[in-house]
Amino acid sequence: MLRLSKLTDYAVVALVHLARQDGVTTSPALSQATGIPEPTVAKVLKILATDDLVVSLRGARGGYRLARPLNEISVARVIAAVDGPISLTACVDGGECDARTLCGLCGQWDAVNDAIRGALSSITLADMQTSGQAPRGPGGACAAHDQARDIAHDISAAGPAVAV
Repeated sequence: MLRLSKLTDYAVVALVHLARQDGVTTSPALSQATGIPEPTVAKVLKILATDDLVVSLRGARGGYRLARPLNEISVARVIAAVDGPISLTACVDGGECDARTLCGLCGQWDAVNDAIRGALSSITLADMQTSGQAPRGPGGACAAHDQARDIAHDISAAGPAVAV
């Protein structure tokens, strides 16, 4: 199963909540608003500041604010900032592989990886932003998760177009 790290999930939540704030927000205030433990919020914000997704302001009225609007931040960008490059296998994009001589699939995962990277790049945090309670889709699932599931289904249904 392909699964995002908790830190990436927390980063998306933090960024969306920052967009709802007027001006600057502190790490403790963001922690209280999101339910994410404050040390984790501080760690995520530091990572996001390093990748220029948020701006850190020091001083008595300091805190964090978005560096750019949510419609300019893709899910892929957040994943790359927190977890590093999107790479399904070690050999994607010419990476090193311990089983290169035995596997025979060197480079074949690139098309799959590119499709996933493209899908994640096409979804912005503005697409995921909801006001108030997250709208629920069929079966009670959150609408953002429904959208992610639909994209994953579209990728898997591509069949021969994403040949391995």
